[in-house]
Amino acid sequence: GAGMAARILHRLRHALAGEGGREERGHGGSEAEDCPESSELEDDTEGLSTRLSGTLSFTSQEEEEEEEEEEEEEGAAEELGEPPQPPGQAAAWGPAAERPSGSSLLTRQLQELWRRSRGSLAPQRLLFEVTSASVVSERSSKYVLYTIYLIRSGRFDKAPAAIARRYSDFERLNRRLRCRFGCDMAGVAFPRKRLRRNFTAETIAKRSRAFEQFLSHLHSIAEIRRSPEFLEFFFLQDLQAAQRLTCTGMYREALATWANAYRLQDRLGVCSTGRFLLTLAGLAVCHQELEQLGEAHGCCEQALELLEAQGSHPLLGPFLRAHVHLAWKVGKDKRRSEARLQGLREAEPLQPQPTLKECLIKEPLE
Repeated sequence: GAGMAARILHRLRHALAGEGGREERGHGGSEAEDCPESSELEDDTEGLSTRLSGTLSFTSQEEEEEEEEEEEEEGAAEELGEPPQPPGQAAAWGPAAERPSGSSLLTRQLQELWRRSRGSLAPQRLLFEVTSASVVSERSSKYVLYTIYLIRSGRFDKAPAAIARRYSDFERLNRRLRCRFGCDMAGVAFPRKRLRRNFTAETIAKRSRAFEQFLSHLHSIAEIRRSPEFLEFFFLQDLQAAQRLTCTGMYREALATWANAYRLQDRLGVCSTGRFLLTLAGLAVCHQELEQLGEAHGCCEQALELLEAQGSHPLLGPFLRAHVHLAWKVGKDKRRSEARLQGLREAEPLQPQPTLKECLIKEPLE
């Protein structure tokens, strides 16, 4: 009974968190567009629900027409075990009329329990939710692009942290992690390749749920959760895209992409790394170019707090110079940064003095 209650509580949390964030996510989505082409895509997935997660039932309906087209990288007949699905588990969370009678009392008790427990110090869980899937047709290939939101349970974030990935991206992550963490990965299920029916609503729905479970399982393993392979699956593409956009002077588009990369790193709990400092540099540069000086100043302040403990860092000088300039512009105190900058110049008198933008453009992002 306890296991069942735990499962129901988990689903209830997910459902309640989903309701709270839905309105915000609705009109905040465009900023998080990870993949520029996905804005023009037609969703031709036979009436697939845009909110896949939490409403999927994987009991096979009547046979649909065979799909003859194959996904570009999914032609191989290699079979990877499909994660076991408890039949009809999702169906219990449909409208009240479909639920077995007697469950509503339990649901009310669980809601009350959850509301009471929200104030406690339980660690925050990170939920991975496929919110939409689009079929993309390019010249030589056709594939499904899955949009995934990273959601902190018990928190209502104003803007979503989103990624858009295809099957081959997940497959590459799976392969890299199995190479490096063979033992830990032994129990992690991954959806098998298919020769056909890649674009039916049923396959897309099954894969959506499987990808959510795959990412949740990986995130529950501490060593994998902290690995660069896992982390960069989420934000490296955004960093590379944001860097390109900044280099070409498309500051508004770059700003949205740096901001999404910031939110992704924030959700994943990696806000003290070199990548995060680079993200703050990108935000500061774009805000400054767009004459949003207060925001640019704030980004420099945050970066300098993170760099407080470090005696020397390639970005310390550039951040200090930008901070002094912006503090002067917005009428904030700049004496501390000036003193730190003076100390830096005395310690390393012959060091070149690149701007934040120059550092940003030169940074190799592989």
